Amino acid sequence: MELRHLRYFIAVAEELHFSRAAERLHIAQPPLSQQIQQLEAELGVELFQRKTKRQVQLTEAGQVFLQEAYQLFAQLSKAIDLTQRTGRGEKGLLRVGFTSLVTYDLLPVILRRFREHFLEVELVLQELTTTQQEQALFNRRIHVGFAHPPLEDNTFNQECIQQEGLILALLETHFLARQENISVRSLKDENFIMFPRHLGPGLYDQILSLCQQGNFSPKVTQEAIQMQTIIGLVSAGMGIAIVPSSLQNLQRAGVVYRTLEEKTPLVETAVVWRQEDMTPVLREFLQIVRSVCGELISEKGDRLH
Repeated sequence: MELRHLRYFIAVAEELHFSRAAERLHIAQPPLSQQIQQLEAELGVELFQRKTKRQVQLTEAGQVFLQEAYQLFAQLSKAIDLTQRTGRGEKGLLRVGFTSLVTYDLLPVILRRFREHFLEVELVLQELTTTQQEQALFNRRIHVGFAHPPLEDNTFNQECIQQEGLILALLETHFLARQENISVRSLKDENFIMFPRHLGPGLYDQILSLCQQGNFSPKVTQEAIQMQTIIGLVSAGMGIAIVPSSLQNLQRAGVVYRTLEEKTPLVETAVVWRQEDMTPVLREFLQIVRSVCGELISEKGDRLH
């Protein structure tokens, strides 16, 4: 039994006339009759009662088979549609790793835009450090990550999507808060709140390098894993923190952000993936990332002018 047998059967069942069904199918009437006879022989039941040579009516078995045939074609149509949408990246699963830093500007915009276009893609989000994302990509636990180079594994594909400078977070009652621009050298005796180096060696080393330009090593008195926790500790008066400029979007009572006089290293954010694990969903996601980041860069450029 082939699909054409079912199509021929449905046409005859709906027309209840071989000539009209043959005309509808754009075939001659004798071959149509032969195909229906073959179908009945294979099923071992009569599907039609012949009223005349060309006019027929469905048997009880034929009526049952017609409903089942309709369901088969509906399921086939659904399978074709699902397959095509999956192939276009409109349906599927995407596991995304990200650091807390990208949640303050980039990631919400990217996810919102992707959701607008690909409602049927299931997004699974995991907050991970850069090092953890590398391991997750290697083990195929995530499809794509938002991390901060340098990466230890240079086999991953990566594209820089943002670069930002460093700023100072401190209590609004701190004596330095009265200044708009603060020299790194003036932070020599301050208590620093930082994250452990193994969680983000790139950013950690940039902050360390900036302090060394001021001829001192930071006196780290508190460590925290999450950026929001670091800002929370600043709010509690536990010390100051040098953080990427996007953290200005995180407002905490009593905390102010100030620029540094010195030229700071640039913190890079990259989208990272494995080319060999490319899927239609991932391809569409990367297109959205490029589009959003291009728009944000353009907007920043317009504001500068």
